[in-house]
Amino acid sequence: MFYQPALRDHGLPHDPFKALVAPRPIGWISSIDAEGRPNLAPYSFYNAVAYDPPVVVFGSTMRPRQNVRKDSHANIEATGEFVVNLATDALRDAMNASSASLPPGGDEFAHAGLATAPSRMVKPPRVAASPAALECRYLRTVELPCDAPGRVNYAVFGQVVGIHIDDSLIVDGRVDILRCRPLARLGYMDYTVVDNVFAMDRPG
Repeated sequence: MFYQPALRDHGLPHDPFKALVAPRPIGWISSIDAEGRPNLAPYSFYNAVAYDPPVVVFGSTMRPRQNVRKDSHANIEATGEFVVNLATDALRDAMNASSASLPPGGDEFAHAGLATAPSRMVKPPRVAASPAALECRYLRTVELPCDAPGRVNYAVFGQVVGIHIDDSLIVDGRVDILRCRPLARLGYMDYTVVDNVFAMDRPG
């Protein structure tokens, strides 16, 4: 089959685009608003885009029916800081619960039954139970086109300034990611868990 996304002429019950760009790591992003109230939300359009210095990016849309930026995005631009917490299989239910649409200023940590832990380089708290977290300083936002009239898509970039890793993940000087089984997003409402790893050497 072939279809044009702008025309939505795929003839399927659901657009298959996100099922093809998969698996995608989940950016479980904690932030605070201008009043210091915490926010936590998972973003499935997330990845690392640079290594030296490390930079991450997440894609954000606008709040449905309200045409305003989502809380995480607004908080990050207001305060200049955020944290990306590693979402794992053990935390899947809490991660999902934190995606609830609470009123602005609502505490997703409390809603999901999650304890917080202090960060070192930034003010937003971390998810205490997460085995790894990236403390980030906001770099910039890039506006992206949106097919829906009056709406905008955004790419939000942050530089990683501090990294937390649970010591139990480090084996022989390397992170053993299988020990925490991170979650990844597929298409539709499907997820997967990283539980299989293989290595390949690059050609000489």
